[in-house]
Amino acid sequence: MRELSAQVEVDVPFHDVDVMEMAWHGHYVKYLELARCALLRTLDYDYPDMRDSGYMWPIVKCSLKYVQPARYGQKLMVTATLKEWENRLRIDYRIRDAATGAKVTEGSTVQVAVDMKSGELQFVSPPALLDRLERAWSN
Repeated sequence: MRELSAQVEVDVPFHDVDVMEMAWHGHYVKYLELARCALLRTLDYDYPDMRDSGYMWPIVKCSLKYVQPARYGQKLMVTATLKEWENRLRIDYRIRDAATGAKVTEGSTVQVAVDMKSGELQFVSPPALLDRLERAWSN
């Protein structure tokens, strides 16, 4: 099975930690977003490109499993891997400690294509995405 991945490094900033000195659980979604944008950029299909192609891709499902807390100043490696693309975008994520490789969090998101003019949900991924994937895999 063909896969496409991208990775970003994140330093947990002070404003992301709570009184328990751990990254607040809601901030992990931002870390996923950074990796997802890096992945989409490898396809030349980041959010402005999606819009320009006539589709929006709202997230309809987000799942996270917290294995251990991230702390202020910790360097994290966030990997986003495209797992499904025919009818929706399913991206799996793994957040690891950059120094040790220890798993911190794992998760996934699901996005669906919606035609921006009609507002209709697309039951198959539009050619704007599929063509870009074919180009990426042929390189």
